Amino acid sequence: MSEASAEDRPTQSDPSAPRDQDQSKSPLACHRQIARQATSAVAYSAEPPSLDDPLLDFEPVPHKQPRRNSITPDLQREFIAHLAATGIVKAAAKHIGKSMEAIYKLRQRPGAEGFNAAWEEALQWGVLRLEDCAIERAIHEGLSNKRANSLLAFILAYRSHHRVDERHIVPGHPIYEQIRDEVLEEEMLV
Repeated sequence: MSEASAEDRPTQSDPSAPRDQDQSKSPLACHRQIARQATSAVAYSAEPPSLDDPLLDFEPVPHKQPRRNSITPDLQREFIAHLAATGIVKAAAKHIGKSMEAIYKLRQRPGAEGFNAAWEEALQWGVLRLEDCAIERAIHEGLSNKRANSLLAFILAYRSHHRVDERHIVPGHPIYEQIRDEVLEEEMLV
């Protein structure tokens, strides 16, 4: 994982905003005994976010009558932290000892808005981690490897998919209209 990508994780308030520069993220750790086995999605994981990370500062799903097997607020935060570290819902559910069905049912409960928002942000972190792994793998395997080369091409195309050429932002374009509305709203407040 490159140093820039580890620090540029999205925050809940603004997915495009860089994360605090003071938080140092450790590099991805390989969990395989033999390096060449490190090709699966779960071969690498990043360090989970620290307990004071804004990602974990969400309103957990409330339980009217908690039971012994309830997914407590602490387990919800642990799930989100593991999801951010791995990017894999099944692995995060297994990490806290719950089934995928239980986790998805939790998302559907009333009051799950904060949990759902944290889930989506954690998945963004996971996608960034997987992109970093793909780029690193393509670079280490060399550009002569067709599989690594196509993987790198896919990742780069996906990353540029969200970019808009500024020359195309003209009246009528959704981004132009959004900026125009924001400017007009600010002028009315002044």
